[in-house]
Amino acid sequence: MTRAVRLGPRSLLTLALVSAVGVVAFGWPFLAPPTSRVGTHTQDAPWLFAGLLVLLVAVVAAAIAESGLGPKAVAMLGVLAATGAALRPIGAGTAGIEPMFFLMVLSGRVLGPGFGFVLGNVTMFASALLTGGVGPWMPFQMLAMGWFTMGAGLLPGPERTRGRAEVRLLAVYGFFAAFAYGTAMNMAGWPFMGALASNIAFDPHAGVPANLARFVTYCLATSLGWDLGRALVTVVLTLTLGPALLRALRRATRRAAFEAQVTFEASER
Repeated sequence: MTRAVRLGPRSLLTLALVSAVGVVAFGWPFLAPPTSRVGTHTQDAPWLFAGLLVLLVAVVAAAIAESGLGPKAVAMLGVLAATGAALRPIGAGTAGIEPMFFLMVLSGRVLGPGFGFVLGNVTMFASALLTGGVGPWMPFQMLAMGWFTMGAGLLPGPERTRGRAEVRLLAVYGFFAAFAYGTAMNMAGWPFMGALASNIAFDPHAGVPANLARFVTYCLATSLGWDLGRALVTVVLTLTLGPALLRALRRATRRAAFEAQVTFEASER
């Protein structure tokens, strides 16, 4: 199967290391013990991780690009990222209407995990500039969307599964991955609450079970409706528009012939 980007050993290692740091950046409230000095920097830690993630995401994107992101793949990346960025404002202010997620699922499925990770990052960055959503949460959104799109490229059976079975697989993935994205972003924003809502805010002096209960309550109270809407919209769009878009993406991928070497013949004088 043709992939826009073939991940080499160095790219895979870089992606794994950045993902590991990302897990720590999202989940540090559950990883730091109550006696840790991290608790005294509850409001500073998200900013520190945000700055760190910007650098690390840039590093992994550069590593993936070095492994084979040619001019044809860059052109495809630009088109899909621009389309995704344009789709994001459609649901601004409306709970769960975020059509860009279904485009990321289908693109990651067709073009592979390496391309999907870069696409998720670039799309979220471009859409943040377009909507004015630039802030400490943006690096977390970029990494989470990179994981979201990459996961679609890691689904089994890309050569064998076609037709309705593939569309149903992508719809199921989109449903659960949409919730996972929302949960990850809740983890990124939760420590910022401080004392604004003491019953559900992160307590640096409490243990993991107590903070986990607070976090679940926080998710149920603040984002369950939005996450459910995002998941359902992703499923509906995947089931209705997915078959046609999958065919279009695969046709474009075949015509682009990403793995073919571009050669230039010397002109005769």
